[in-house]
This record gives sequence, C-alpha cells and structure tokens, in this order.
Amino acid sequence: MSVPLIGITAYSRNEAGEISLPGAYLDAVQLAGGTPIILPLQPLTEKQVDRLLDSIDGLIFAGGGDIHPSMYGGENHPTLYLMDQERDEFELALARAVLKRDLPTLGICRGMQILSVASGAALIPHVPDVYGESIAHRLDHPRRPIHHPVTLATGSQIAQVMGSQEITVMSWHHQAVRQVPPGWRSAASASDGLVEAIERIDRPWLIGVQWHPELSPEDPAHQQIFRALVQAAAQYGDR
Repeated sequence: MSVPLIGITAYSRNEAGEISLPGAYLDAVQLAGGTPIILPLQPLTEKQVDRLLDSIDGLIFAGGGDIHPSMYGGENHPTLYLMDQERDEFELALARAVLKRDLPTLGICRGMQILSVASGAALIPHVPDVYGESIAHRLDHPRRPIHHPVTLATGSQIAQVMGSQEITVMSWHHQAVRQVPPGWRSAASASDGLVEAIERIDRPWLIGVQWHPELSPEDPAHQQIFRALVQAAAQYGDR
C-alpha cells in the first residue's frame, strides 16, 4: 500500500502576501503515515479543480477565519473576523467537487462549515446568540481554544473511528452549522445541542468535525481520526 498524499487547504495570505498553515496539521498527517501537501489559495476553473483533486488521495479542509455571510445568504455580525473572499471561493469550489467524489475528506472547524455551506446549509454567525453561554466553545479575551465534552452519536462513523461515545475536544470557534445540510447526518453534539460533527450519508469517508483534533496530538483517540483518513486515502489511491 503506497503512502497517500493528503492535500490540506492553506490559511489566508498575511499582510506580506505570505501563505501559511499551522504545523500541527502537517504533523498529524505525517504521524498517521501520510504525506501532507499544502494547497495554496488560488482561483481555479472547474477543470483545474478536478485536476487538483485527481492529484491527491485525501483532503483536509483546515480551520481558520470566518466564512463571509454572503456565501450562505446570512447577515453580517460585529464579531466576524479574518474573512477572505479568495479563501471562501477556493474552498467552496473544492468542496462542491468533493461532494461528487469518493475522495476521503475531513473538514476541521471552518472546514466542517465549508462542507456544510457547499451542501446548502447556513451558519450561525455567533454561537452565543443562539446557544447561550452554558458551554464556552472558545475563550474570547484573548481568542484561545478551550476543552469541553462532546457526545458522539451511536453507530456513527466518527464514534467507530475514535472508539468512544464520550470525548473531550479542543474547541476554538464562534460560528457553527445552523442545521445539518441535506445528504448529511449529525454525528456528534455538545451538551448545549450544538452540532459538533457531520457525516455524508452517500460517501465512504466524508466527515466534518467542529473541534480541532490536530491540537490534541497526545490523545490517541483524536490522532485516530487522521489515521483513519490516511488509511482510507491509501486504499483510495491504490484503486
């Protein structure tokens, strides 16, 4: 079985025009046995999107800044930050193409939201406005991740992958999926009812998680997400 190539979408350009990606994503894929490839933001035609996806065995939509509400018919909100039309358009083009393929794909935080928007769902611009503050999904001053428990749905693919139904996650978001999009099922939730993971019903390995498994490298359950993705990508690449 060959070592699979796992594409990972890059973060937005900084003020100097530099493109980057936190090393934790690369480390997680390498530790799982895959070769990570950073995918820089760029305008692509439909044919170019297909060629790009043909060149990799698996895909990760990384976390990052907020998706502009115009992408899902939403309204602006004073808490929105780091919005980037170039990134939104690039990732949505990839996500819409992925929905037509069996390419093993993982969406992390913003990545889960991208997959949802590409599937027709809207987002909650600011989680406390809808779910209150019984659970903090991030620390705000300064913005930092925080741990909280999540319950995985019985019989879900993500529960089978992680080997548990009750887990503690590293959470760092203030947007969330407003409703599970058509063609998907809810696979995890927090105690406040927020959807924490989704799985595509008609694809063998297409999962979105609202938390950041790459930030828990010492936790075998979270690393198992990347191992399962890499294993599925290796089988996909060898077909």
